[in-house]
Amino acid sequence: MKEFKKRIYTFQTYRKDVAGLMKAFPAFKQAKKAQRIPDDFATRIMLAVTSVNGCRYCSWFHSRQALKQGTASVEIREILEQELGQSVREEETVALLFAQHYAETNRKPDPESVKRLYDYYGKEKAEDILLNIRFIFWGNLSGNTFDAFLSRFKGERAHGSNLLFEFVFFIIHFPFLAPLLPAMKQKTGQ
Repeated sequence: MKEFKKRIYTFQTYRKDVAGLMKAFPAFKQAKKAQRIPDDFATRIMLAVTSVNGCRYCSWFHSRQALKQGTASVEIREILEQELGQSVREEETVALLFAQHYAETNRKPDPESVKRLYDYYGKEKAEDILLNIRFIFWGNLSGNTFDAFLSRFKGERAHGSNLLFEFVFFIIHFPFLAPLLPAMKQKTGQ
């Protein structure tokens, strides 16, 4: 049996993330209202996390958002390929690199990176960046967990997964992610 290789949720990690995000939601809502992180910057942060976690739904959606917001396609491609080049805005590079690091370390960034983020952006803006990262991380793993269930029909099982949890997760998230499946098939030609 082939293995589904993307990071997914287990019941425990999902429960923990949802509880943490519910607690953080008022701060996230306030951060959006304060606009310390412009929407286009938030979208690029989300693309940076998605570049590591590989959620096809988030990649598709946030790439479209970035294009609508005026981000150049070359910059989107660089972020998704984790090769932040000259097209990436200098003032955003620290946040985008941190976002990738956060995802690569599975939500356990090294203290030096966290300090650099706070030193560069200040407390409020750094916390807003972290909120955006946490919410997209949840979105990425949600999309991947949804796909992990679908991959079982192709003979691929995610390491450490649980069929019952994946099935319940799939049923709960079906109304949100299923409408995107035709776009995903069109994009990949499958």
